[in-house]
Amino acid sequence: MASANAAAKNLEPISQVPATPQEWFKAGNQAVLVNKFDSPTKRKAKNVILFVGDGMGVSTVTAARILEGQTGGRDGEFNRLSFEKFPDLAHSVTASANQQTSDSAPTATAMVSGIKTNDGAISVDQTIVRTEISAEVTGAKSVKTILEQAEERGMSTGIVTTARLTHATPAVNYAHIADRDWEADSNLPAGATVKDIARQLLESPYGNGLEVALGGGRSYFMPNTKADPEYTTQKGRRADGRDLTLEWLTNYNNSDYVWDQAGFDAVNPATTDHLLGLFERSHMRYEADRQDDAAGEPSLAEMTDKAIKILQKNKKGYYLMVEAGRIDHGHHAGNAYRALTDTIALSEAVKKARELTSDKDTLILVTADHSHVFTIAGYPSRGNPILGKTAVDGVNALDSLGLPYTTLSYANGPGWTGGLQRKEFNPANEGTVPATYEGSKLRPDLTTVDTSSPNYLQESIVPMGSETHAGEDVTIYADGPSSYLVRGTLEQNAIYHVLAHALGWVK
Repeated sequence: MASANAAAKNLEPISQVPATPQEWFKAGNQAVLVNKFDSPTKRKAKNVILFVGDGMGVSTVTAARILEGQTGGRDGEFNRLSFEKFPDLAHSVTASANQQTSDSAPTATAMVSGIKTNDGAISVDQTIVRTEISAEVTGAKSVKTILEQAEERGMSTGIVTTARLTHATPAVNYAHIADRDWEADSNLPAGATVKDIARQLLESPYGNGLEVALGGGRSYFMPNTKADPEYTTQKGRRADGRDLTLEWLTNYNNSDYVWDQAGFDAVNPATTDHLLGLFERSHMRYEADRQDDAAGEPSLAEMTDKAIKILQKNKKGYYLMVEAGRIDHGHHAGNAYRALTDTIALSEAVKKARELTSDKDTLILVTADHSHVFTIAGYPSRGNPILGKTAVDGVNALDSLGLPYTTLSYANGPGWTGGLQRKEFNPANEGTVPATYEGSKLRPDLTTVDTSSPNYLQESIVPMGSETHAGEDVTIYADGPSSYLVRGTLEQNAIYHVLAHALGWVK
């Protein structure tokens, strides 16, 4: 096995774009030889990192791959995102216990708990009702997560996200609740005895609690009597008077709480054992808009770097989830540019994680919780701008109305034109603003429209205020110990079992 793996390491895939039939033939053969000599590594993993591109379906990966290459002046179609170079992959079936097309709560729960559950449920089984407010009933129907099991074993644990830390995907690691929307105590129904999601992050009964929690959602941790440090005219959401950011500092030795870039940069991983970072009142900025934040926000790669450097101090190993949460939000807004640039940011974070770790002891999985109704269509020439209008040899292709159209579009969402109006994204309030449509055609004439603008909303077929998830399989990419377990078509809850087997928890 060792000699076979050594041979595979010496057979790097061809990185230059083939220019002749002979070069294409050689490149294809080289790709097969890499796999031929790459034998499965069955050693146990010490650490596992689960990357989740929220809403990152196959079409998103393909379009982001092309955009990254074109932005860098390379052949976009031949380009590969960092995780696309991983040796093992599989399909993941994202249907939940009660949905054909799922939301993030049951899909993320599946990945960290090993079971499938219902719409809106956070790490509880499918027998619970979404209106369940009893702590006792919720506890009886809770499912222990991989993060909690890692804490029980003395491992370090962390969560990094560009969404709110209390949002569905990060929350499934540490919280157990019937409704994903109960993020602060002010969101709980009257008479509820179950703890809100933010409070559960601070009051985890397993091990010594999370070592790292980085993301957005600051207002859900602060009392409604305290002004936000960045937006001083606004206050927190908590009605119980508790400031969970201060409690984090009092709960843990060698701990730190930060909310801006300067504070984050000042954190020394060597002397910090517990780090809480809350960089926005709600979700963090899109990667495309980070530079507009006066207080500054770290990138997903920077947060991943800091998290690993803190977690890797534990000789027993660690579990880390890293979520690119805003890919999903860009798609919901019908704004391909922001969805794709956040996907590229995820690729950079994966690259950083692999640089800081070894494939001998750290298993890295990259996947998505679900897809979106996002398409790549038409017959554009190779090298045609992926955000542009479909063109062949520089000449715009026309639809049956004689109008140009874009390569990227959505099956539904706010980009619907319908002969009435088109819209564009407004990053100031993360909403859409109408732009008057003039003419009698059933579609706008895009001839003079800059469809590569970051604020352009791709057209959609069905008019909806928010674009929806899609139900097709997503991909799991794997590298490191036991990555060979990722193959074929797997139900999404098998991801937990891959991680558990890789860590040696299951014989």
